[in-house]
Amino acid sequence: MRKLLAGSLVAATVITGAATPARASDAGTRARQSYEALQRYLYQGPDGHDLFLENYPKQPTDQQHSYVWPLREATAATVSIAETSGRYRKDVKDRFAALQLYWNGDSARPGYESYLPPPLGGGGDIYYDDNAVIGLELIRGYEASGDRTLLQRAKQAFAVDTRAWDTDTSRACPGGMAWVDNPANNFRAANVTGLSSELATHLFRITHDRDYLAWGTRLYAWNRKCLQQSPGLYWNDIGYDGTVNKTLWSYNSGSMIGAATLLYQATGTRSYLDNAVADANGALDHWTQGDNLYNQPAIFNAILFNNLLLLDSVRHDPRYRSTIERYADREWASNRDSATGLFHFQSSGGGAYDPAFPAQTLEQSAMVQIYAALAWKQGDLWRIA
Repeated sequence: MRKLLAGSLVAATVITGAATPARASDAGTRARQSYEALQRYLYQGPDGHDLFLENYPKQPTDQQHSYVWPLREATAATVSIAETSGRYRKDVKDRFAALQLYWNGDSARPGYESYLPPPLGGGGDIYYDDNAVIGLELIRGYEASGDRTLLQRAKQAFAVDTRAWDTDTSRACPGGMAWVDNPANNFRAANVTGLSSELATHLFRITHDRDYLAWGTRLYAWNRKCLQQSPGLYWNDIGYDGTVNKTLWSYNSGSMIGAATLLYQATGTRSYLDNAVADANGALDHWTQGDNLYNQPAIFNAILFNNLLLLDSVRHDPRYRSTIERYADREWASNRDSATGLFHFQSSGGGAYDPAFPAQTLEQSAMVQIYAALAWKQGDLWRIA
């Protein structure tokens, strides 16, 4: 989430393809084809430590392997598609093993680093949003497998994120979570705060440790108080000086829909469900206007969509799935190279098809996640996000 958080998107014209909403079987086929392209062109194989490239073709400025965020999304893609077929179980194990290569437990401030620590790389900063989404994926892996090692790692990831909570009560809107574990950080961000609320609430649901519930409710309440523009829309961040970055991203809508849904499931408090539904309606009213959704990064939309389906498991609304289907069909028709199965977006921020722009592990994984999610059984959606 490095490059995207700091800037704003340039609107792009997207080629509209005629599309009929895909059935679950069609979505499953598309997920498999997109995953096979990810594996063929971006996966580096056992000799490459089961890691991925950042881009295909590899760019002159790329490191030897991807940063941790693309690998997290490749892991999420693998977990999601494994839900639709038993043939990817080994791949799931490989992904979680590779993800652990980014964990630096030797530091006085441990965490998943943005790039591989020694001996495979030179390491990188610890971004709290990376640790939040990794923790969430570890939860999904635990729910699918029962592997308590993954649960323990999710707890460790959340412990990293507790360092992000700002305790300076003199700031405008005290609280909230820093983006990166670096003295230069000077703002509290919606993404890490909302995603960490989801992670904490998942951990409460599993462990019944009320400290996790206290964190989940605290983080959720701060985002609503300090960064909610309107139902379903959340400003990006607030500086230590009180300056608000009013950029809107679809995944901030998604994390708060998911956090409210999980808090409702954890507590039975009806207001959380009401908030989740209101946020879903507000988010869809905004993101389905014009090309708003298509000008967002595909990975941000994948997070929004999974959280809409999580809410759908509690309060069904056909609008959630139909929105995802329309997006998935349009991207299949207009943004995919049929010769390779790779998606080429106009920029790292989304937009129209551009074969001159490299395919990315990040966005290819996002499309796998989106198609796979449409193929999940309704009864399993409670653990999709």
